[in-house]
Amino acid sequence: MEQKMFCYQCQETAGCKGCTACGVCGKQPEVAVMQDLLVYVTKGLSAVTTQLRAEGKTVDKTVNHLISVNLFITITNANFDLDSITTKVTETLAVKEELLGQVQNKESLPEAALWNGSDYTEKAKTVGVLATENEDIRSLRELITYGLKGLAAYTKHANALLNDDEELDAFLQSALAKTLDDSLSVDDLVALTLEVGKYGVQGMADLDAANTTAYGNPEITTVDIGVRKNPAILISGHDLKDLEMLLEQTKDTGVDVYTHSEMLPAHYYPFFKKYPHFAGNYGNAWWKQKEEFESFNGPVLMTTNCIVPPKDSYKDRLWTTGAAGYPGCKHIDAPYGEAKDFSAIIEQAKKCPPPTEIETGSIIGGFAHEQVFALADTVVEAVKSGAIRKFVVMAGCDGRAKSRSYYQEFAEKLPKDTVILTAGCAKYKYNKLDLGDIGGIPRVLDAGQCNDSYSLALIALKLKEVFGLNDVNDLPIVYNISWYEQKAVIVLLALLYLGVKNIHLGPTLPAFLSPNMAKVLVDSFGIAGITNVDDDMRIFGL
Repeated sequence: MEQKMFCYQCQETAGCKGCTACGVCGKQPEVAVMQDLLVYVTKGLSAVTTQLRAEGKTVDKTVNHLISVNLFITITNANFDLDSITTKVTETLAVKEELLGQVQNKESLPEAALWNGSDYTEKAKTVGVLATENEDIRSLRELITYGLKGLAAYTKHANALLNDDEELDAFLQSALAKTLDDSLSVDDLVALTLEVGKYGVQGMADLDAANTTAYGNPEITTVDIGVRKNPAILISGHDLKDLEMLLEQTKDTGVDVYTHSEMLPAHYYPFFKKYPHFAGNYGNAWWKQKEEFESFNGPVLMTTNCIVPPKDSYKDRLWTTGAAGYPGCKHIDAPYGEAKDFSAIIEQAKKCPPPTEIETGSIIGGFAHEQVFALADTVVEAVKSGAIRKFVVMAGCDGRAKSRSYYQEFAEKLPKDTVILTAGCAKYKYNKLDLGDIGGIPRVLDAGQCNDSYSLALIALKLKEVFGLNDVNDLPIVYNISWYEQKAVIVLLALLYLGVKNIHLGPTLPAFLSPNMAKVLVDSFGIAGITNVDDDMRIFGL
C-alpha cells in the first residue's frame, strides 16, 4: 500500500507503529502532510527568531504567539481544516521573510529558515518525520518536538490571559530550531530533552499563575452531571478564557452553559460560580463525543484539541475557536485581549431543545495544590496513622482503545487504604465510581486539567518537605499514568526533570521511541509499561 502520510505522535497510532494511509484520529493524508509543512516552517521561523535574539534584537510577542498557536494546531485532534492550516503556513512564511531581513548573519541559518515557500505540496512531502534517517536522532527530535507542542499549548492558554514569558518563548523557539541541527549528537539531544522538561515545569507554573490570578484557587466543589430544562451550549477543550467570555455573553439570555471533558475543572474555580446559568458537566471524556454531542441537542464549542470527526447529525452545531478547526464547521476568533463574539452560537442555542439527560448525580473535584495544602495536616496524619498507605498518581489522558479499561479495573481493585491523585481526562475512567473516602478524604483527588499535573508535582514536593525526605521517590507515591497526545509528553518530561522515577506508562509505550531511546528511559528513569492489573498491583506493592 502506498504511504500517503506518516504520523506516530499519539498513543492510538496504527499498530503502534505509525499512520500511513489515514490518521486513526480521522486526519486525512493531505492534512497530515500540510501539518508537517507547518511544523517545518515554524521551525524555520524559530531559527530566525533565535538568531535575532543572539544578535541582541527583540522579538515581538505576536511572533511568539504565532509560533505557539502553530504548534498547537498540529497537536492530535486539534485542527482538521486543510485551508486554515495552509493559511497558517503562508502567514508564517510572510512573518519569517520580514524578520529574515533583520538578520545580520544568515550563513548560520538552516535551510528551513531560508526556504522561499515555493510549491507547498512538493515541499511538504520531504519535510515530515521520516526526513531524519537515523532512527535514534529521529526519535529524540520527535520527542523534543512533541514536548514543545504540549508546552506551546499551555503557553497559548496563558497568553490568552495576557500572561507572557519571554524566557520560555525564547527557549521553546531555540529548542525547536535545534531539532534542525545535524551537528547535535544523541547525548546533546538527550540533554535538550530534559531541558524541555525543565521549561515544561515553568510553562505549567505560568499557566497555573495565570488561571489562579484570573479565577482564584480551585476549591472542593460538587458538580452536577444531570441537566436542566433550558436550551444550552456545551463547551469542550481547555481554554478558560473562552469559557469566561461565553458565560458573560450568555447572561440573562435563557441559555445555560455546560462543560464537557477537560472543561469540567472550570467548576472548581471560585470566579465561575457567580454565573447561575453555569449548569454542570455533561458527558465524559473526549472520545465519547459522537453520542454525547448528538444527545446534547444544542451547539458545542470546541476551544482546543480533542475533536472527533463529527457526525452529520450535529456537524452544523459544532463550532471551533482558537487553534481548533474542522472543515465545514463555523469558526470564531479574535486577537488576544479582545472579546470573541459568540452571539451567533447563542442565537443557535436558543432555537435548540434542552439537553437530553444521559445520567444523574454529581462528582467532586477541586483538589489542586492550594486546596490540598489546606488539608495538609489531615493528610499527613492519615499517612502517619496508616489510614492512607499509598497515593497512586493516575493522571493523564483517556482514549477509546479497549485496553484502557485497565485503568477502571485498576482503580476498582486498589486497596481501600490508597488514594488516587489525578488530573486530565484520565479521571473519567473512575471519577464516577463509588470508591468512598478515608477519614473524610475522598479516594479520588482530582486536581483538574492535564496541565494541572503541575499541582500533583507540587503536592509531592510538599509531602517530601513535610516528611523530611531527601528524595521525592521515597514518598509513598506510585505513578501509573495513561497518555494519549503531546500534552502528556510535556507532563512526562516535566516529571522526569523533577527527578520522579519508576513511572509506569500505558496503555502502550510511545511508538516514536526507538528501541535505544526507550532503553535510555528505562535505564535512567525506570520508565516501564503496564501488563495486567493483578501483576501490576504486585509490582507497585499494593
